[in-house]
Amino acid sequence: MDSDRTVRVFTDFYRERGHHLITGSTLLPPPGDPVLFTTSGMHPLTPYLEGRPHPRGRRLVNVQRCLRTTDLDEVGDSTHLTVFQMLGSWSLGDYGHSRSLRWGYELLRDGFGIPRDRLHATVFGGDEQVGPDLDALRTWEESGVPVELTREDNWWSNGPVGPCGPDSEIFVWTGDTPPRGTPTTDPRWVEIWNHVSMRYRRLDDGSLRPLERPGVDTGMGLERLVTVLQGRDSVHDTDLFEPWKRLLPWSLDEPSLRLVSDHLRSAVVVIGDGVRPSNTGRGYVLRRLIRRLLTTLRREDPSRGLSDLPVELLRHTLDHFRQTSGTGHVREVLLEEERGFDRLLERGRRLLSGPRYRGPLSDEDYDYLHDTHGLPRDLVIGLRQRG
Repeated sequence: MDSDRTVRVFTDFYRERGHHLITGSTLLPPPGDPVLFTTSGMHPLTPYLEGRPHPRGRRLVNVQRCLRTTDLDEVGDSTHLTVFQMLGSWSLGDYGHSRSLRWGYELLRDGFGIPRDRLHATVFGGDEQVGPDLDALRTWEESGVPVELTREDNWWSNGPVGPCGPDSEIFVWTGDTPPRGTPTTDPRWVEIWNHVSMRYRRLDDGSLRPLERPGVDTGMGLERLVTVLQGRDSVHDTDLFEPWKRLLPWSLDEPSLRLVSDHLRSAVVVIGDGVRPSNTGRGYVLRRLIRRLLTTLRREDPSRGLSDLPVELLRHTLDHFRQTSGTGHVREVLLEEERGFDRLLERGRRLLSGPRYRGPLSDEDYDYLHDTHGLPRDLVIGLRQRG
């Protein structure tokens, strides 16, 4: 099942059950939001989960593009990406957690063809403030899906204050042997879907106040789901990254290929949502992505450059994320930033050739080079290694 069909199966399932398909918003949160980028499918819907009526009703479904910088150092493994898409469904004061879990199980089993014996669920086991989620526990026991009670792993919150509640996570077995252990004891159980019972608001003093209109928020990463459905060991082996492996003009080892593909893909999406490179805020995130990929790209061959990047990859990415920005604009932003990076490299070479930096560098040296001259530590290390 390719990624496009996966999206259709998900959205059609919920539309058949009375959910209105809403258009996912951009990566940019609304003015006044303190975060730089949208990090989850529920982020743009927070006011409605807190009780504001949504213009499209009380049952919603969408596909939301998200960006997370907290996982940058993990990009290149089998599951983590910088920019990804989240499949989401919501009940805004309509049906409850149990119905959401039953529908979720039905979709995974019948819509996506995942056998019951490859599924496992986890449920909130209770703490000092809230008891165990008995409704979720009973729902999974009735379905025949094995269930495990946890504490910290099954409580969802939107920061230290705000809407929160117990959640139930659904895992799929990815091992070559019959399933064994539980999600907390065997990493071959891979989480693909989280169903949050949004019942409370956390107040400043840490106490919980029940929401007047409890809801349900679910989120499932498209890329991780596709990896499971296509029987791949890594998201980079799915149809989502097939064009990158086929069209990138550079010969790279697997870790470098994954990082360059992820960061280029992410940079295209960020530019497509209207961000330009800069030294602060969102622009700095974009600049950091481009410089990291260029550093990796040129590690073995300094002559490599983004002018060789096929326009087909830009168009594929913009189309996949439903963006209308032209490939010409995206390409020019990338090339302009690359030219700035080249000027930075030249300054760095001149600076590091001086007597002050010929010996081992201290943390204070690295901090000074970054804060004063804009030279990140990994770039300085690379320049010194190349002499």
